[in-house]
Amino acid sequence: MSQHTVTVNLERERQNKETLLEIKNLKKYYPVTAGFFKRKIGDIKAVDDISLTLKKGETFGLVGESGCGKSTAGRTILRLTDATEGQIIFDGRDITNLSGEKLRDIRKNFQMVFQDPYASLNSKMMVGHIIDEPIRNYTKQSHKQLEAEVKELLNRVGLREEDYYKYPHEFSGGQRQRIGIARALALNPKLIVADEPVSALDVSIQSQVLNLLQELQDEFDLTYLFIAHDLSVVKHMSDRIGVMYLGRMVEVSDKEDIYKEPLHPYTQALTSAIPDPNPLNKKERIILEGDVPSPQNPPSGCVFHTRCPMAMPKCKEVVPQLKEVRPNRQVACLLYDEK
Repeated sequence: MSQHTVTVNLERERQNKETLLEIKNLKKYYPVTAGFFKRKIGDIKAVDDISLTLKKGETFGLVGESGCGKSTAGRTILRLTDATEGQIIFDGRDITNLSGEKLRDIRKNFQMVFQDPYASLNSKMMVGHIIDEPIRNYTKQSHKQLEAEVKELLNRVGLREEDYYKYPHEFSGGQRQRIGIARALALNPKLIVADEPVSALDVSIQSQVLNLLQELQDEFDLTYLFIAHDLSVVKHMSDRIGVMYLGRMVEVSDKEDIYKEPLHPYTQALTSAIPDPNPLNKKERIILEGDVPSPQNPPSGCVFHTRCPMAMPKCKEVVPQLKEVRPNRQVACLLYDEK
């Protein structure tokens, strides 16, 4: 069977799956104030009009430089912070403006694995109580039942049952992240947002945690929104990849296509920085000039035009829209307007 046939079959399988999460024109702005009366003078556009869809059981990788808004997007999608505009549709239900008990009830279906495995754990709580806290919030079980359930989760993430009685400071970074993963699994969620889950870990431990996440995805039928800045990690984990720059989505594609032939100039620069394990392969590195502009004062037109090596005069005036330029390939770039 050819590689093309495999790719087509995988795409058909993905399209046949039900949609779990749909994001429509999501924006998250933080107001900037000044003066004694805190008068609003502008906005920090952390997330600026992004749209994406996740199918059940797939992993969508979200990549970009630090400060591009990918972590804010993840937190906004999980309603840890309120959206400024747009829609968040989870499992067919609009959760954008839910509050109170309705929001609390649906929150058990999505969880987050945080970047810092120590800061995200309560240092004063035993590991067993950290993991069983979500269960206690939503169900009524005896202490014996809770303990048995938590110990089973500890075993599933590669820890020991006796770790139930220990505290976070007694574990390594990789082990603490496993505790965070166990806590995220406690309510058997449908969606997990993994926000840079291995960036704070040693390289030798990263692959172990990534492999664990993939095993758990198959076992628990999980859907992942995987946020990272390391493209090699994202390629290992993801089915599809979205590239963000300054709060906007600039390219969305299957992982094989986006690495084989990146279309957007920013994506081309990112992929050129991935080390090639074969020293005989000569790879030209694309160096972007200048710094990322401030999200408080983004450039007019295409937000990337100030650093783009292929910028045209109209890029300063026209805001490119994310659209399909090839089968299953979406790009927000004026270079493809006439193609």
